[in-house]
Amino acid sequence: MQMDAYKKLNIKDWAEEDRPREKLLSKGSRTLTNAELIAILIGSGNLEETAVELSRRILQSVDNNLSELCKKGIDYLKTFNGIGEAKAVSIIAALELGKRCKDADVFIRKKITGSSDAAEYFMVFLSDLNHEEFWVMLLNHGNKIIDSFMVSQGGISGTVIDVRLIMKLAIEKLASAIIICHNHPSGTLQASDADLKITSKIKNAAKLMDISLLDHLIIGHNQYLSLADEGML
Repeated sequence: MQMDAYKKLNIKDWAEEDRPREKLLSKGSRTLTNAELIAILIGSGNLEETAVELSRRILQSVDNNLSELCKKGIDYLKTFNGIGEAKAVSIIAALELGKRCKDADVFIRKKITGSSDAAEYFMVFLSDLNHEEFWVMLLNHGNKIIDSFMVSQGGISGTVIDVRLIMKLAIEKLASAIIICHNHPSGTLQASDADLKITSKIKNAAKLMDISLLDHLIIGHNQYLSLADEGML
């Protein structure tokens, strides 16, 4: 009975077309489910589950939402039997690469024509975080992205902003305009008094350097608030 159970859970005993690696090689990566892709990363399951079954259970724990899995992190993954630190790191690294691929595509083609363009860019970094980060986007005369930087990282309720650092980055990269952005982990899309004060402070500092502050975006759960659109800039 134990031998039968073991054979049932061994991926090598599956039909070749059902094995994730072989399926990827013969049919392409797009034919694989999320669970099968994760199974390739972790390589093996545990005594009770195959790699695919374990991967399915991990995904089910976050309602099959990869974005939610990104939020959970390494410690969460290690709570699953069969997932040690090395496997957890592999999963997190793969998820981060996926985010960066999306970001690279946006970066290469992006000219900012309005708040929705900037929000699309920043959501790659900020939409699934459980802590607050503050970013600045640097633009040239044609409103094309030169670069972007995280300038501050904080806790759940806030982060400290160094206006001098933002101006230094903008000057070094010869930016003509900037857009600032931060996230609200709670998902609340409402500008606080602190948000308005730092916006005014950065706007005034940029003006002294002949740099335009085009917008301040607040990201929360795949939605955004544009202070420029709301007439609050």
